Amino acid sequence: MDRLPSTTIFPDTNDDLSMQMAVIWGQIKAPLIVPLLKLAVVVCLIMSVMLFVERVYMGIVIALVKLFGRKPDKRFKWEAIKDDVELGNSAYPMVLVQIPMYNEREVYQLSIGAACGLSWPSDRIVIQVLDDSTDPTIKDMVELECQRWASKGINIKYEIRDNRNGYKAGALKEGMKHSYVKHCDYVVIFDADFQPEPDFLWRTIPFLVHNPELALVQARWKFVNSDECLMTRMQEMSLDYHFTVEQEVGSSTYSFFGFNGTAGVWRISALNEAGGWKDRTTVEDMDLAVRASLKGWKFLYLGSLKVKNELPSTLKAYRYQQHRWSCGPANLFRKMVMEIIKNKKVSTWKKVHVIYSFFVVRKLVAHIVTFIFYCVVLPATVLVPEVEVPKWGAVYIPSIITILNAVGTPRSFHLLVFWILFENVMSLHRTKATFIGLLEAGRVNEWIVTEKLGDAFKSKAAAKAPRKPRFRFGERLHVLELCVGAYLFFCGCYDVVFGKNHYFIYLFAQAIAFFIMGFGYVGTIVPNS
Repeated sequence: MDRLPSTTIFPDTNDDLSMQMAVIWGQIKAPLIVPLLKLAVVVCLIMSVMLFVERVYMGIVIALVKLFGRKPDKRFKWEAIKDDVELGNSAYPMVLVQIPMYNEREVYQLSIGAACGLSWPSDRIVIQVLDDSTDPTIKDMVELECQRWASKGINIKYEIRDNRNGYKAGALKEGMKHSYVKHCDYVVIFDADFQPEPDFLWRTIPFLVHNPELALVQARWKFVNSDECLMTRMQEMSLDYHFTVEQEVGSSTYSFFGFNGTAGVWRISALNEAGGWKDRTTVEDMDLAVRASLKGWKFLYLGSLKVKNELPSTLKAYRYQQHRWSCGPANLFRKMVMEIIKNKKVSTWKKVHVIYSFFVVRKLVAHIVTFIFYCVVLPATVLVPEVEVPKWGAVYIPSIITILNAVGTPRSFHLLVFWILFENVMSLHRTKATFIGLLEAGRVNEWIVTEKLGDAFKSKAAAKAPRKPRFRFGERLHVLELCVGAYLFFCGCYDVVFGKNHYFIYLFAQAIAFFIMGFGYVGTIVPNS
């Protein structure tokens, strides 16, 4: 019996499937895909213009502030607090310093030591360590450190609770209930990795003493580990823009900006009038700032006063932090937008600034347009050439926004391309968190403390040769990033064969960035013990 050809018995199903897919694509492309993609392009261009106008506006304002603006001590009265022979130290206001911490093995000594080293009359300051640690060993270490400083004459209180309700906001709120706090006029907050200079109080408290309308004086962050890896350099670029431009513009024009949650001094009466600490979102600091602003209180940002702290240097810690920082503001906006609109104590312009500029553009649009436009819609136009993105929207606007963002960190200007790719990848994570906050989905109140490595990791690395870290499947693998990377790579390949705009150069570079971060090969990789 003659053997039949294999193609007779097993027809080429792959060719049939591809032909069927091509037919289906052709049928839905014109009536459905093209109109939807055109609409997406228009919406993204509108959001891009909103972000562009906001960035240009802040760029103009910060330029005017630097050239002609008055310094903080010219806008608000500042005089050194003078000694009074009759009153003695009682002439100085009573200051409470709060240090909330949770299992901070690597950095607790640094923060407690720096707080105890603050220069201020010893009988007019209380250091309050709010320890929510669940590790009994770390708890004992922190308590012993507090006892050590107490033996040196420092007025330090070690406070614990039997639960972690409300997380950081809950700890701060509980800390304000102690009897000795009633005698305090101002409260300073430092996270566990922050190390203020000894003159911090001398430079901030006088502003609050001489300006009764001020509720908050916020200092700038200074990053001690910005050169640890490329990821920390990228973070430095983003945060330097926030402090150099966003905080300065808000302080100079509206006397409002978001409290950074640490390295700031609050007037306790203003904090109480605003309703105190609330744990309804993961951004208790921003929540308090918005409520205090709606009560008519003013804020002052001191860009010249810097407090050392640590950036998250592992991708895992950074992702948790960015989820909280993206989800929280979106959720707070959902909860407070009507309250802001109905408020009658502040001007219409200030309400517009808070709603449109502070929340909508910076906390919502900035994340969404970065991912949806540059990682989804723009690549999709390669597959659907009937839809075109104007060059001003695809090239000029993002280029100008990027250059304006780079002014905060001139030393990293040569890393601009890496920063763009890094921020685009992170925009996926931030966009997802933003929608979780807006929709109040499952992880809306997820609070995971940002891991700090301190000097412990450096000393361990120096003590022994680094081992190759074990790869735990699923621990460093980020499926969404890998899927987007595959999509961008496919679009890049399609553009090489059929395209005419040379988008493949960007698409391949961005795909590689998604793959690198999708496999977790970014940031400091801590060896498993």
